[in-house]
Amino acid sequence: MDHSVRNQIVDAATEHFSLYGYEKTTVSDLAKAIGFSKAYIYKFFDSKQAIGEVICCNCLDQMRLAVDEAVAGAESASEQLRRLFGTLAEAGTRLFFQDRKLYAIAVVACEEKWPSARAYETHMQQLVLKIVRDGRESGEFERKTPLDETAHAIYLVMKPYLDPLQLQHNLDFVQVAPAQLSNLILRSLAP
Repeated sequence: MDHSVRNQIVDAATEHFSLYGYEKTTVSDLAKAIGFSKAYIYKFFDSKQAIGEVICCNCLDQMRLAVDEAVAGAESASEQLRRLFGTLAEAGTRLFFQDRKLYAIAVVACEEKWPSARAYETHMQQLVLKIVRDGRESGEFERKTPLDETAHAIYLVMKPYLDPLQLQHNLDFVQVAPAQLSNLILRSLAP
């Protein structure tokens, strides 16, 4: 029962935030929209941020799953890297244009370093590290540069298309940048 009510609150909050925005919505606004008392909502969530955290986590999980599926279907580390860049840019852009208000929650999550945003970043950093390690083991990538340094540098190049704070300033390049950047990186990783 509690799980059902919690999901109902999250669903209603997602819809409300989509219409009015995260910043402009209060827990009182949500309570009125849902038909619950403010105190009843606080029984399930400590704050508006806690509700936003769940919504943000759901959005970032969708993006993470899209990236993981794209990378898993690649036959080489080079192709994994290309798909990682392309899928990140596509998923982030889709969220930006399809639901600006939910995108705004992701921006707040990154600005305030919410656990969901940190977990998403950590997942992407680990994925890059795995791809580089796989590429080195298969002989596709060079082995001179320290592994951590290489993975971190690639992550920094991806950041404008991974981080919602930066993506909004890089939309003009989103059609060409992922392919160009991944190709540049792959040339630098050649043995």
